[in-house]
Amino acid sequence: MRLYPVDRVDRVREAVAKAGLDAVLLTPGPDLRYVTGYDAHQLERLTCLVVPAAGDPVLVLPRLELAAARAAVAPNVEMLPWLETEDPFALVASRLPGATTVGLSDRMWALFVLRFRDALPGARQVLAGGVLRELRIRKTAAEVEALAEAGAAIDRVHAQVPGWLRPGISERAVASRIAEAILAEGHVQVDFTIVGSGPNAASPHHEVSDRIMGAGDVVVVDIGGTMASGYCSDCTRTYAIGTPPAEFAAYYEVLREAQEAACQRVRPGVTAESIDAAARSIIDAAGYGEAFFHRTGHGIGLESHEDPYIVAGNSEVLEPGMAFSVEPGIYPGEHGARIEDIVVCTEDGVRRLNNAPHELVVV
Repeated sequence: MRLYPVDRVDRVREAVAKAGLDAVLLTPGPDLRYVTGYDAHQLERLTCLVVPAAGDPVLVLPRLELAAARAAVAPNVEMLPWLETEDPFALVASRLPGATTVGLSDRMWALFVLRFRDALPGARQVLAGGVLRELRIRKTAAEVEALAEAGAAIDRVHAQVPGWLRPGISERAVASRIAEAILAEGHVQVDFTIVGSGPNAASPHHEVSDRIMGAGDVVVVDIGGTMASGYCSDCTRTYAIGTPPAEFAAYYEVLREAQEAACQRVRPGVTAESIDAAARSIIDAAGYGEAFFHRTGHGIGLESHEDPYIVAGNSEVLEPGMAFSVEPGIYPGEHGARIEDIVVCTEDGVRRLNNAPHELVVV
């Protein structure tokens, strides 16, 4: 089953027309890869997929990138290579005579946005993300399996972590070993290695430091990478080096209950914010509400953070194919804990893509 079916660009074109745009212009990034399978380099030279509401799509790209693009892009996309002395923005504009509204990639460099403004002076610029979002947010069966492969790979890394945790080792040294394992277990890119020990465990996005771990330390390990498919992993587990503080053991059990309740809540027809509420209500009731200060989850796919976001105020209704993290945390200050799994909303419930144990691992 192809991750990037040849009819995807046609579905994008239909979505462009439905949105009332004349075209979307997609430069290198997750949207371009989603539509074509082409993981193009971000260069000062313009690469841009033009998907008009009416007419054929065309990929405008530097001549020196043509071979790489042909190896990745579906055959139903025309390629228009440009030479170093040509103006690629004028080439794009020539394909959009009379355009009044164009959607630009959400991650397009400002350098290109302003050049397109000059090349298409009569066209209002809007974000293309609103068009692509409705397609990307519902994963196909092939995309779910790609995410499952990523989840299994990062689970294998977590299985090795206890062997690296001991008194006298630094966070940085452990993170280095984790990064090597992420690649060894099938990822092509390391996206992040959060290793927070002792008080650093209370900082959800802690950057690794030279802190030396000691007996009794709690260690939060949040790691992820990108597979060859382009799909991402993201999983957090909390460990203890020896016997952790008694107050930690108490709130860790609260956290486990909250994370499980949120996962069990996932099914079609419920709102994203209700998943957040399922975890938060348990943590609040136990008296740790102020120590849980981030959303419960984020979508995942070709980006490690994308729609849907599992947070209060998001009343979006879950549908089959939506994939996201469930990762409540409690961070009192002296230490902290987080448990994170990637899950997918199925036709009748939930599928977990991470299956590493949730019990506290004491090493």
